[in-house]
Parts: sequence; C-alpha cells; structure tokens
Amino acid sequence: MFNIERWQEIFESLNKNKLRTFLTGLSVASGIFILVILLGFSSGIQNGVTSQFERDAANSISVWTGVTTKEYKGLNPGRRIQLKNQDFNDIVDKYDDQLEYKSPFYTIWGGLVNYKNESGNYRIQGVLPDNQFIENADVSQGRFLNYSDVEGAKKVAVIGNKVSQDLFKGEDPINKDISIYGVSFKVIGVFYDPGGERDESKVMMPITTAQRAFNGGNNIRNMTYTVKMSDNFDAAVKRSEEVSMGIEQDIKQTHIIAPDDISAVSVNNTLEEARKIYSLVDTIKAVFWFVGIGTIIAGVVGVGNIMLIIVKERTKEIGIRKALGAVPMSIVVMILQESIFVTMFSGLFGLIAGLGLLELVGPLIESDFIKYPQVDFNTALTTVFVLVFAGAIAGFIPAYHAAKIKPIVALRDE
Repeated sequence: MFNIERWQEIFESLNKNKLRTFLTGLSVASGIFILVILLGFSSGIQNGVTSQFERDAANSISVWTGVTTKEYKGLNPGRRIQLKNQDFNDIVDKYDDQLEYKSPFYTIWGGLVNYKNESGNYRIQGVLPDNQFIENADVSQGRFLNYSDVEGAKKVAVIGNKVSQDLFKGEDPINKDISIYGVSFKVIGVFYDPGGERDESKVMMPITTAQRAFNGGNNIRNMTYTVKMSDNFDAAVKRSEEVSMGIEQDIKQTHIIAPDDISAVSVNNTLEEARKIYSLVDTIKAVFWFVGIGTIIAGVVGVGNIMLIIVKERTKEIGIRKALGAVPMSIVVMILQESIFVTMFSGLFGLIAGLGLLELVGPLIESDFIKYPQVDFNTALTTVFVLVFAGAIAGFIPAYHAAKIKPIVALRDE
C-alpha cells in the first residue's frame, strides 16, 4: 500500500546527504550503462555474423580441388585434380535423400561482356537452377534459369543487378542480347544478392551452355550442395559433417588421392562453421554479461555500505519506532524500500542512457561483423529485474541489522 509519509522520509534521508546519494547512484547507473552497451555490441556481433551467413545458404557444402602434395599408389605428387560432370552426378545419386539443392559450377573469371557500346569484365558462371537458392538470390526482373534451359543448352543468361546498372544504364534488360567473347546470350532475368555488389557482378547461364560455348567439355570448377535441415540443429550439423566426410572420401577414391592429402580436395561445410561461430558469439555474450554483472555488483556493494551507514545514523530513530510498537518487518520494509528506490532510479537512468547511446551510435557503425548494435525489449526487461533484485540484496543485510536492534540499546546510542 502506498504510504506518503514513508516516501517523505526516504526523500528527506536522501536529501540530507546529496553528494553521498549522487555518488552511490552514479556507481549503479554506470554499472547498468556498461552492461547495456556490452549487450548491445554482443547483439551487433551476432547480427554481423548472421548477415555473413545470409550471403549464401547456411547449410551448404562446397567442394573444390587443387594439386596433390603426396605420392599415392604409384602416382607422383603435383597432379592437378579436375572435377567432371560425373563427379557431381555420382554424389547426387549417392546422397540424394540427404541433399536439398545442388549445382556444379563452370566459371570464367573476368569474362568480357558487351551490350551495344557498353562493356565490362564480370564473373561468368554456368550453373543449375538450384543455384538461386544456394546463393539466396532474389530475382527482381524476369526469371531465373530452369531445367528446360539446361536440357536445351539455351543461350540465355541471368545477370546481377550491378551488371544491369553498368551495361544497361536504367534500360530494361529483359529479352535484350549481350555478347560474351562474341557469343550472344538473351537476358531473361536480373537478380539481387545479399552479398552485395561483389556477388551481383555475375552473369549466370545454364552449365551445359557454358561448357559448350566456352570449350569446357565436361569439366567443372567446383560444386555446392545443401543438406536438408532438421528441427534439431545439432542433428543437422552431424548429418552435414557425415555427408561432407563422405563426399571428400568419394572424390579422393575416384581420383586416386591419398586420404591424408588435405590440399588436393577441399570441402567447406558452412553449417559446421556456423556452429563454431555461433558458439563463439554465445561465449562473447556470456563474458559481456559476466563483466556487466560484475560492474553492477560493485555498485550494489556501494549501495549496501551506504545503507549500513544510514542504519547506523538512524539507530536512535529505529529504537524509538520499535519502542512505540513498530514490528521488525516494518523496519525491514522501510530500509528495503529506500535501497530499491536508489538502485532502481539510478539503474533506470543508466539503462536509458545506454539505450540512447546505442540508438545514436549504432547506425553509424559500419563493419562486416558488427551490425545494428541494440538491446531488445526482453533484455531491457531482464536488466530491470536485475535492478530490483540488486536493490533488494543491497538493502537486505542493513535491513536485517536494523530489525535486530533492541530499543533499549538504540535509545542509549549517541
């Protein structure tokens, strides 16, 4: 129940020691302020890491080959391993029930692309239609490739938004012809990519078309698959690891590569990498909470010490209250109320200051690994509960001490 007289006593007590009250409140406010800033930046780190994985599918397995470094079964080191269409097909046949999207790649780096008087060098990629989902590409105009384009080896292309801006200068590119090393392709779509301009500086076409038009035969540069996800993240990671290891072993067996030759075949599992990085982010967040709570504890200790001093100063007053019939619980509530008020008021000030600073500075931070540092409502609500708990802890020992004071002893106190 609201008791105006009790609040008048609290404000009168605080007003008598303005400097002491200010310094105590400052220690609590700074603790909450530091905690909010740390939590905001841990959220920013998580957002930055998440945005990195949004560039491509988070559950992808990419396979690349290089040069052998070890002698194996009579074959000398230094052999360059060339992936073929059959390698891709064999893996699809073996792991089809565990795979979601898949695509081989035939790539030309820095291919010359012309449209009328405009030209530029862009990455040319022969792919399958599934690549749209592997790269999280969003078609803004026209359409993406389909399997009819692949089966017919049609001379069609989907261009990135950067290519469209450079070559067409605002003109609608759909159904227009572009030339790549003298070979004409009809533009059927324009795509955006979460990776930005680097990933939008591409021209994609059916892999069958790219291999025929640019004398690729049945060679492919690399291949990417995505594993089917499950509700259990750890189960999905385990399945992805098993498929990755199986693919690596199959490629090494087919191309007669030493099992321990790590340079000849590279298999990158983004889901496994995601688990490692998210575990690191969780560790960073835990450390930030630990540091922030530590600063709050330092402030709470200060509040507790001040409340002990206040109890000492008001010993005679407490004795009179008890002599007049005040029960110990009323004394405890009085001290706790003052402690919680000081802690809550100071802490809320620090909370608002921290949220305000994040709101101002957050949009100005430009980093690949820190994006939009902020504290969500649930976290802010948690800090409020922390404040209430901290205030109660800070005042409990002084309150308990006050409740134990005997009236006769208190009345003798000078």
